[in-house]
Amino acid sequence: MLAPGFEDPVLASQSVFRTVMEAMARPGRIARIEAAVAPPAPMGLAAAALALTLLDYETPVWLDPLLAAVPAVGGWLTFHTGARRAAGPASAAFAFIVDAARMPGFDAFNNGTIEYPDRSTTLVVEVARLMEAEDFGLSGPGIKTTKSLSAAPLPIDFADRMAANRALFPRGVDLILTCGATLVGLPRSVYLSSAVAQTRERA
Repeated sequence: MLAPGFEDPVLASQSVFRTVMEAMARPGRIARIEAAVAPPAPMGLAAAALALTLLDYETPVWLDPLLAAVPAVGGWLTFHTGARRAAGPASAAFAFIVDAARMPGFDAFNNGTIEYPDRSTTLVVEVARLMEAEDFGLSGPGIKTTKSLSAAPLPIDFADRMAANRALFPRGVDLILTCGATLVGLPRSVYLSSAVAQTRERA
């Protein structure tokens, strides 16, 4: 039996859209999705709510191998959003990833062009832990001074990937980290450093 989508699609989509826009405008700030949705595992609530809100029949979407291996996930997305599956990560407008530690390098996705930076891929990455702690330090537009963030699991070179991504600005990918019903926005404009790098700077 196909899992349901939003009970009230219009109101729920409006609420989720406001939440994710606020999260992208304030990087590192943990937000919570209030809309109720029960997607097929292993897709989380926040990731599913984003899919229902941001995808439509014109949106190419890429699922990482763990998600793609579950027919119920692809069927649920197709039924509720009409989104078509991208041939690969480079042709996706959105990528949904649950095996965060093994996610492809950012250069595998569409990084946009100088003329059309908005055509880059947005990565929706599910993690097991998401909180305001000092694994990473964030700074940049939308952050008054600095912001601390803890998220895991992530690739061991995640801070380096984010630095290289920031160097491409205005090109580059945008990320939304999700954990159950919570999410954090990491737009391409953010500066992210690891706790090790921050300790070295203070020393």
